[in-house]
Amino acid sequence: MTSTTKDLGEGLDKVVASAAQAVADIPDGASLAVGGFGLCGNPIALIEALLAQGTRDLWVVSNNCGVDDWGLGVLLGAGRIRKMTSSYVGENKEFERQFLSGELEVELTPQGTLAEKLRAGGAGIAAFFTRTGVGTQVAEGGLPQRYDGAGGVALASPAKEVRSFGGAQYVLEESITTDFALVHALKGDRHGNLVFNKSARNFSPLAAAAGRVCIAQVEELVEPGEIDPDAVHLPGVFVSRVVEVGRDVEKRIERRTVQAPATATKEA
Repeated sequence: MTSTTKDLGEGLDKVVASAAQAVADIPDGASLAVGGFGLCGNPIALIEALLAQGTRDLWVVSNNCGVDDWGLGVLLGAGRIRKMTSSYVGENKEFERQFLSGELEVELTPQGTLAEKLRAGGAGIAAFFTRTGVGTQVAEGGLPQRYDGAGGVALASPAKEVRSFGGAQYVLEESITTDFALVHALKGDRHGNLVFNKSARNFSPLAAAAGRVCIAQVEELVEPGEIDPDAVHLPGVFVSRVVEVGRDVEKRIERRTVQAPATATKEA
């Protein structure tokens, strides 16, 4: 799939009226790069719109898969995801169940390597060499990607090319591009220029660039020129559609930690 002039709306104005309209042409079997870091920056309005329209059999590339009832976890729980390419999957019990039962294919990828796979894909680089994973199953193959439901491995990762440069070993990693990308931004303008908030920026610009059609939900929509060019984290050239979701869009904390109340001290 490729982006067309239809994706851009009227001229350079990329704003669409709703999340449902923004994801309406994502078909069954599509590949998605999804931004967010933990639950920070999850494009939940787009995810829920995709859930509502019934899209299934998805290959999703994202640092993690949300939690059982939030983020990408809502698509996973509904059985809409066929394959996940992820780095961190430890907060989702349903993810564990589906993986071990053979319902879900999982391509575990070192976090920095996953980030570079997306960045390189967005930059038009087919593959790259990295030292990460040399001497492990990442390079040598054999990592379970799909189980058979009876404790056996139905599909294992293949071995990758390893080459020496400057006396050190490097493993060849293929870059990632996807049909679509879904991201959440703090602010965006009608031309698609985006600003992300803190750790939500970790994967979102990379995922956005890797998607052939990037769809961004933004908390605040402004007019072109209202964002200082030096403050733009992702140029609009990478973005196809923008939908405003408002500042009151629900956000959740993945693992809430609170400090015990201080005990009152007695006066001497």
